[in-house]
Amino acid sequence: MSGVNKVILVGRLGADPEVKSVGNSQSVARLSVATSEVWTGKDGQRQERTEWHRVTVWGRQAENCAKHLSKGRQVYVEGRLQTRSWEDQQGQKRYTTEIVATTVQFLGGAGAGAERGMSQSNSGPDQFQDFSPEPSFDPADEIPF
Repeated sequence: MSGVNKVILVGRLGADPEVKSVGNSQSVARLSVATSEVWTGKDGQRQERTEWHRVTVWGRQAENCAKHLSKGRQVYVEGRLQTRSWEDQQGQKRYTTEIVATTVQFLGGAGAGAERGMSQSNSGPDQFQDFSPEPSFDPADEIPF
């Protein structure tokens, strides 16, 4: 039986993208994306909960994220959930669950990204897609971040 593994997020970056080069000069970017839920509690008080999502972006799309995104920028992310495990330097087994992005759209004006040379008069979302296959990780390797 096959299933569906699809994630769609709209949120704001909590930090500038972290970009590294791995393997044969393949770029990988890590984004920290916050989504918030707001509701009114039984006592009538406004409640808010923020969830933080680790997003991994590969290839040319990672380079574009590094070039155009910065803390506070709103993004649309589409991808899949992936859990990886590795052993840390002390021999402890560690796990991380992340969203591996297939699409990242830069929403709204440049906002916090304006100082990086983007115009605030964007007429629509900027979209960068890179459907090249991601490189495979050796689970014994450390996470690149």
